[in-house]
Amino acid sequence: MELPAVNLKAILLLHWLLTIWGCIVFPGSYAWSNFTILALGVWAVAQRDSIDAISMFLGGLVVTILLDIIHISIFYPRASLSDTERFSAGMAIVSALLKPVSCFFVYQMYRERGAFLGPSQEHSAYQTIDSPEVPADLESRAHVPQRY
Repeated sequence: MELPAVNLKAILLLHWLLTIWGCIVFPGSYAWSNFTILALGVWAVAQRDSIDAISMFLGGLVVTILLDIIHISIFYPRASLSDTERFSAGMAIVSALLKPVSCFFVYQMYRERGAFLGPSQEHSAYQTIDSPEVPADLESRAHVPQRY
């Protein structure tokens, strides 16, 4: 099954719009957490080859899922709600529900940029002292007699 191609700009636009609507009823901490992560998303759009930008955006989205749940549960108005407050709270809830889906698509973009979660499979030129392997260039030098 082929995954649909979702543009990072579309994800940012959707969450920006939902955050704007959610900020009508929720205090500044909701806005600060979400707009900070959206700024990381803009960085990920601006630097298309940067693994750091997309990984920071992905990590931020994961953290804001938890933060949105906390903000909504603590600051949800208990008194009778006006239509505007109900709409704003609903958009904040929709944003929180869509973030795991966005995380999935951003993770796919993260993998497309050449990164993955888990231990690295690359071998670098750096070797530890107790490494039994000898680099190839040192082996080739061992067979050539050196003259002084």
